[in-house]
Amino acid sequence: MRAVVVGAGIGGLAATLSLRRAGHEVTLVEQAARFTEIGAGIQLAPNATRLLRRLGLLDAVAAQAARPSHVSFRTWSDGAEICRYALGRAAEDAFGAPYLLLHRADLHQALAAAVPPASVRLNSVVVGIDQDDESASVTTANGDRLRADLVVAADGIRSAARQWLFGADEAVFSGTAAYRALLPADEVADLDLPDLGIWLGPGRHFVHYWVRRGELLNVVAVVTAEARTEVGTGAKAEAETAAAESWTARAEPGEQLREFDGWDSRVLDVLERAGQVFRYGIHTRVPLARWNIGRVTLLGDSAHAMVPFQAQGAAQAIMDAAVLGDVLTGATPAEVPDALDRYVRRRLATATTMQANSARAGDDFHLPDGPEAQARNARMSAYADEHVFLPQATGWAVDVLEDRRS
Repeated sequence: MRAVVVGAGIGGLAATLSLRRAGHEVTLVEQAARFTEIGAGIQLAPNATRLLRRLGLLDAVAAQAARPSHVSFRTWSDGAEICRYALGRAAEDAFGAPYLLLHRADLHQALAAAVPPASVRLNSVVVGIDQDDESASVTTANGDRLRADLVVAADGIRSAARQWLFGADEAVFSGTAAYRALLPADEVADLDLPDLGIWLGPGRHFVHYWVRRGELLNVVAVVTAEARTEVGTGAKAEAETAAAESWTARAEPGEQLREFDGWDSRVLDVLERAGQVFRYGIHTRVPLARWNIGRVTLLGDSAHAMVPFQAQGAAQAIMDAAVLGDVLTGATPAEVPDALDRYVRRRLATATTMQANSARAGDDFHLPDGPEAQARNARMSAYADEHVFLPQATGWAVDVLEDRRS
């Protein structure tokens, strides 16, 4: 069977590998002229690393990763620890796979290296997806038409395929924006930072963890923000604010320090020592009732982009890819539409729930000082006294390739 995957991000690469593992011929179409991944850190919980092991990639990925011993939640003003949860060896023993911290580029490179170059069409902009009862096709800007039995649209949060399938639909600004930076480990060695720290404050939270085998500190500083607009020459245009959806927009010098004024000195030290700081608005997608029509389906962010406050965006895309390969193992071209229905039934509810849980986590992180924050801290502390792992760890034990009840 022939498949075309549109988009060579983490989800698209994982889908390509999963479909190849299922025995199908796959063409991966990517608009960029070469494989590249921007961004910074990424967390992979055991529900994702378990699937990387099945793809034969876990060792390569883990070799570039850091393995945190724990996660520590702290208060914004003085850094007092609210609670901590075990990760490291304890999580690996409990869930059968490790919790890894990586640079996105390292994960992307490991996935890309496993895809045969002959299966990839770079510098190819997709301008249309069509289908009939017998096949589907992808048309590129240079006029090429790629026919297949299946098309997987993994074209990210700005997915054109989503609009072709389901009509006008834009990414939604979440009301939050993030400053991100990478610092060499020796520049923060004196600060005695936890392996994975999450500092909670009014309207803000601050996350840091090691990546690239502990050589770099990844920093993500999240703030509430407004999607302001300004009037240009006769037209309304989005201002260059923290709400802009861009991985490459640079923060103004000292901007991140002003946003976190009054926070614990260790937070301010990290932000002050950061070199180039990038700023991006965090966007999501409204949940869909279905991801597929006929022989075409969405996957990853194109289907369920979410805020990153439970560190599950990439994991959910990898899980999509695994289930897609599973339902299409042994499938004939005529069986593709029914197989895609099964894929969506097995994945949509879980991914949609994770979208909602991630949004709620952000609200909880940003509570104002006073009774609400005190109650949250007490609740978190009490839970940690009773449980070894984070509340969301219940989902880490689910093996999507064994859970076929849908």
